[in-house]
Amino acid sequence: MDWKTFQALLSGVNKYSTAFGRVWLSVVFVFRVMVYVVAAERVWGDEQKDFDCNTKQPGCANVCYDFFFPISHIRLWALQLIFVTCPSFMVVMHVAYRDDRERKYRAKHGEEAKLYSNTGKKHGGLWWTYLISLFVKTGIEVSFLYILHKVYDSFYLPRLVKCEVSPCPNQVDCYIGHPTEKKVFTYFMVGASALCIILNICEIIYLISKRIARCVNKVKRRHHHMAVPEQDANEDNFFNQSTLPVSQQDLKDFKDRPPSFKSVTKSPVHRLRLEEKIHASAPNLYMS
Repeated sequence: MDWKTFQALLSGVNKYSTAFGRVWLSVVFVFRVMVYVVAAERVWGDEQKDFDCNTKQPGCANVCYDFFFPISHIRLWALQLIFVTCPSFMVVMHVAYRDDRERKYRAKHGEEAKLYSNTGKKHGGLWWTYLISLFVKTGIEVSFLYILHKVYDSFYLPRLVKCEVSPCPNQVDCYIGHPTEKKVFTYFMVGASALCIILNICEIIYLISKRIARCVNKVKRRHHHMAVPEQDANEDNFFNQSTLPVSQQDLKDFKDRPPSFKSVTKSPVHRLRLEEKIHASAPNLYMS
């Protein structure tokens, strides 16, 4: 497997990832891919040759090895690394699709026209694609951990296994090569996988909480813009109500009873007469 090509393909994912996504990518390459390539492959090697049974019965060792190790750890981890990084290509392909649409839009409407403010920004469909890829990666990690635990009955690797599978003549003791070293690498790879699951969950929570906060801010801004016109309308009504027309009943009441200071300040007729007197006397004051 060409891991350099694999790393080059995933390097583009780092540009569109969050802080948690960049840490996840670093953990995958440093603690999983590098350990896999540098150490794990050499530790396992041809493990079937190191699987030794205390019998010379032809075919017994092969059958016992296949019974206890239906799939090799090293090949299972290779599949896990391939499957767990494939959802990240969904984001890269979505950004490439946006870039293509942006290019066609500019060719049609001019170079200054823009369909997206930033094709790599996680808004709209790209946000959903990124979130779905996180759920898929988490599901793949959990599935492979379950398969590893189910196939080998636990993450623990014993030194000795007892085999009673035909064509073995009786119960046969078989010994695994480098059991302690393989057990250490097994625990290390399981721990790295668990760390990646935690990072994926943290990134999911981060994306959802950030989206909720953005929606709440939009709702607050919308309510604020709606409240300002209502306030302006109330102020207009207040000023309109302050200039009420004078009715006939007010004129009749004014003629029937003498004005008082309280009625002058309240009645629109008295207020109107008072304003006329002030305006009428004002020029005389200036002329004197």
